[in-house]
Amino acid sequence: MWCGLALARAIGCAARWAVRAADSAQSGRAPGPAGVCGRRPISVLGQIRHFVMMPEINTDHLDKQQVQLLAEMCILIDENDNKIGAETKKNCHLNENIEKGLLHRAFSVFLFNTENKLLLQQRSDAKITFPGCFTNTCCSHPLSNPGELEENDALGVRRAAQRRLKAELGIPLEEVPPEEINYLTRIHYKAQSDGIWGEHEIDYILFVRKNVTLNPDPNEIKSFCYVSKEELKELLKKAASGEIKITPWFQIIAETFLFKWWDNLNHLNQFVDHEKIHRM
Repeated sequence: MWCGLALARAIGCAARWAVRAADSAQSGRAPGPAGVCGRRPISVLGQIRHFVMMPEINTDHLDKQQVQLLAEMCILIDENDNKIGAETKKNCHLNENIEKGLLHRAFSVFLFNTENKLLLQQRSDAKITFPGCFTNTCCSHPLSNPGELEENDALGVRRAAQRRLKAELGIPLEEVPPEEINYLTRIHYKAQSDGIWGEHEIDYILFVRKNVTLNPDPNEIKSFCYVSKEELKELLKKAASGEIKITPWFQIIAETFLFKWWDNLNHLNQFVDHEKIHRM
């Protein structure tokens, strides 16, 4: 079973929750490739390309559906967000590779309803990085394919966001067309999830403001809720005291940018900056 109770308790709010039961049956699909140890080209800080041995990590103990996603090909970039290649999601998220400079492109969606409440989620316990953590509406990666590599006005990233909003939250594709997903700016951050997995991303910040239909995948999302600014501040206080956990990118964005953007949802153009990459 899964529901919004944990997040409701975390923020202490009386918000309306969407609650549904998860199918107890497993998907039955075979686990995806855990990665093959071999010589692969990577870039150290986007400057020097050479061949290194990609580490081989046993993923047998991890959720099968999440392991399948590790075979997706993320977009490798340098520190100025220039594409330099592609690599599996698995290899992009291993701390051993991150410490060698492996950096990939990502996005974070902040979706508000017409009451100006922000949709939050709690990541599923099945997630490989930051399981069970509270975070913004949707966080993922554009893939190395022609549609999501399109860089003009971040169209590829916005297409990827549309895809993942459907995959994670069940939002119909027609409800979030790329032209209604607004690209504000980028942040560059690095964070460890545990001793093996982590994140090193240039993260595109995307805003959406509309009412949508939700049908979340319980393998991706443990709970979800629309919150007010006051309720989010309560959540952040509980994270600061160690009562709950939030994702590092959400913490960075919330502490640095989010509330001033939230105060100006009708005037976001003043915050659009497609040139600067904020180094966090």
